[in-house]
Amino acid sequence: MTDSQTDGAAAESPMEFYEKLTAQGEAVKALKTGKAPKEEIDVAVKLLLQLKLDYKRVSGQDYKAGCPPTDSPASGESVPAAAEDGDDLVDPWTVATSNAKGIDYEKLIVRFGSSKIEAELIERMERVTGQKAHRFLRRGIFFSHRDMHQILDAYENKKSFYLYTGRGPSSEAMHMGHLIPFIFTKWLQDVFDIPLVIQLTDDEKYLWKDLTLEDCHRYAVENAKDIIACGFDVNKTFIFSDLDYMGMSSGFYRNVVKIQKHVTFNQVKGIFGFTDSDCIGKISFPAIQAAPSFSTSFPQIFNGRKDIQCLIPCAIDQVRRKPYKKLQELKIKRFMQMSKV
Repeated sequence: MTDSQTDGAAAESPMEFYEKLTAQGEAVKALKTGKAPKEEIDVAVKLLLQLKLDYKRVSGQDYKAGCPPTDSPASGESVPAAAEDGDDLVDPWTVATSNAKGIDYEKLIVRFGSSKIEAELIERMERVTGQKAHRFLRRGIFFSHRDMHQILDAYENKKSFYLYTGRGPSSEAMHMGHLIPFIFTKWLQDVFDIPLVIQLTDDEKYLWKDLTLEDCHRYAVENAKDIIACGFDVNKTFIFSDLDYMGMSSGFYRNVVKIQKHVTFNQVKGIFGFTDSDCIGKISFPAIQAAPSFSTSFPQIFNGRKDIQCLIPCAIDQVRRKPYKKLQELKIKRFMQMSKV
């Protein structure tokens, strides 16, 4: 059965697979927007994943919406190895696998360019903070990081940093899975005794979901109540709605514009899979999500200082190697990732 499927895949051209993938991607979006039954969405996502594997097998390239296959990979980029059955599809909108064993997080670490959180790092955190590591670290729920040793170096040299995390409010209440990063973030705030900013991306949900602007803002307010209940330090925590804060802080908007200038439209299409039918709000949104990692976005907290590093606890489906490559070059982000719960 596998051999015959592979032979059939090889009989079709990369462009034919590209067109099938594009159509299937739109079908998955339509099902999610229409709130179709989970079983129906899962079947469509599984087909999308298989098409991506077949496309990579026949073209030697990763599928990127809006970027038809080329005769050869772009100069300076290595050709990825042909995908095998069982590879995972993990991005900010979809987490799926055709492997019965589930997501292979070891592969994700390599693919996304992060580092595994080893026992040595956990021991160093305990030594630096004087506190036992959080159970999420000890149990491997938070399993990957970028530049955490650099953060610890700064802390040992009496240089502060701050935390940034967020929530996309698409419903009135948050479930336990939503709270995992906030529970861990509270521990980080407690042991390091540092400021925290929490971005509520009500603008994002308005752009991506079939919701009114008023509902998105209302969900942000309701979700903020759940987040506050986690017990963050009220004197060192700033929770903000994008719809409210963007118009109040010139520092925040200035950083958004600076980031927008350094990322091209073509890069955003290739990186995030946007298509020509997506609204322009989606195209520019990544800059808004990146802006809180600059301390100058919060002059009321940091008094305009530009030398304060930022640590971002988040889920690994929110992090990929390519989407933030340009931002990494600008030394914008420091990441810790957790597994999908």
